[in-house]
Amino acid sequence: MPDIQLNTNHNQTILFDCSHFENPNQDIFTKGYWQSKDALIGKASGRGTTYFFKHNSKSYVLRRYRRGGLIGKLLSDQYFYTGLKNTRAWLEFSLLQSMHTQNLHCPAPIAARVVKHGLYYCADIILEKIPEAQDLHHILLEHSLPSETWQDIGKTIADFHNNQVYHHDLNIRNIMLDNTRKAWLIDFDKCAIKAGDNWKKANIERLKRSFHKEASLANIHWQPSDWELLLNAYLQHT
Repeated sequence: MPDIQLNTNHNQTILFDCSHFENPNQDIFTKGYWQSKDALIGKASGRGTTYFFKHNSKSYVLRRYRRGGLIGKLLSDQYFYTGLKNTRAWLEFSLLQSMHTQNLHCPAPIAARVVKHGLYYCADIILEKIPEAQDLHHILLEHSLPSETWQDIGKTIADFHNNQVYHHDLNIRNIMLDNTRKAWLIDFDKCAIKAGDNWKKANIERLKRSFHKEASLANIHWQPSDWELLLNAYLQHT
């Protein structure tokens, strides 16, 4: 089991797994710190920039929480503070930790930081990088996938739903395949444990729309029969 500890200093709280970082400070949540150690190994652009770095022979993901939409133009990385346990970083870290104990295929949470500024806060999270993995969108731009992989993706989503995990943004960019073609889900910001089953069909339909959208925008190697393989495997395991 990971040894999770809390370090609070003035307006800043750091939640961390001390088996990865013994006594971290705010520096580990900055691009500049890892750049100065020549430890940056890549980045990805989305709502903000996600950085990848090496530390003690392991690879990690560093992400700052950022808003989207119109409000994001005014308060790009600020959120109204209603208590530490309501912050985006605390909620995602806790959910990931819980899912890991259930052996679900998701990134391991390593550290999170919440910095309070008056009524608002900013937050960052560090995750363990899934080794040798690519998101499904990039893979499908290059080649098609065998039926067994589509079935495994369906089963993986079923595993999350069977444990009542609602993924707020279930789309093909948040599904990863590692070098053994094992499926993983990423980006659990705004995700949660949800009771009941009524939400599950809509969650799966969201993923289906994602495939159709990406297929209309680019020549991805995907066809409706692939969806049927995924969906049938999902239904068989729920």
